[in-house]
Amino acid sequence: MIRTQSRTSTLIARELKKSYDGFEAVKGVDFEVYRGECYGFLGPNGAGKTTTMKMIYGAVIPTDGELEVAGLDVRRCEREIKRRIGVVPQENNLDDDLKVKENLLVYGRYYDLPRKVALRRAEELLEFVELTERAESPVDQLSGGMKRRLLIARALINDPEIVVLDEPTTGLDPQARHLVWDRLRALAAEGKTLVLTTHYMEEAARLCDRLVIMEGGLIIAQGSPKELIEEHVSPQVLEFRAGPEELERLRPVVEATADAVERTGEALLVFTADADTIMDRVRECGVEVENTVYRHAGLEDVFLRLTGRRLIE
Repeated sequence: MIRTQSRTSTLIARELKKSYDGFEAVKGVDFEVYRGECYGFLGPNGAGKTTTMKMIYGAVIPTDGELEVAGLDVRRCEREIKRRIGVVPQENNLDDDLKVKENLLVYGRYYDLPRKVALRRAEELLEFVELTERAESPVDQLSGGMKRRLLIARALINDPEIVVLDEPTTGLDPQARHLVWDRLRALAAEGKTLVLTTHYMEEAARLCDRLVIMEGGLIIAQGSPKELIEEHVSPQVLEFRAGPEELERLRPVVEATADAVERTGEALLVFTADADTIMDRVRECGVEVENTVYRHAGLEDVFLRLTGRRLIE
């Protein structure tokens, strides 16, 4: 049995591994999620985060290691775990042949909910995700954002302890994304444990209490968004945009005092704790810069620093 810490743990993994035909998708990861927090998994494509999520909600069985969900071993208690969690998949798998409310009522039957209970839950959840007026609409008439909200409602029909969300806002416009964020924050405020994967750094920073960054089937960093930023990048970022020759002339000037310098496209990213000194040097060196952007370092800077800027298909 895995030993827990003083805080109440609802997910615990130790040396968790998963292989497919000799390919090790997850290579031995450790993490612990506490009740009532939002915990995120970030990583490029193929990092192992989706496989990890599938092990959590029972879609695949671990090859090795330990994994407890809601205090239960995933190998011995698969059915009970599925009754205590809700899953919002990345793909839309709503039943288009049913109306909005019917999707919730049918799903409630899978959990043996009495019809009156399922009906009450469905009405409450449609109000929660702001779809009450669309209760009798066919699913194929919903927008993408409405479908994501209905998937969230469906995942909550059994009043789960843990809600697993795989890319919950992929493909949504900014307004729809923010509405989904509001609903997820409300769930966290109610004490639900949220576990999510996302490619949106802003989403992770806004929602997650703690998170891990995965690459190549391993966890390469973990902590709160603030802790990760403080540990891995300098607090200030200057983005200098100019022609290729100007950037090459500028690079040694800023490298002399910057904490780190990165070239990306037509920009030079300069990480520093003293932006004023860097700017003074740039003005004095005589290199013509087309545009300069000053900003605070963020989670995206951490992600790119740790996983690289190459495109992974």
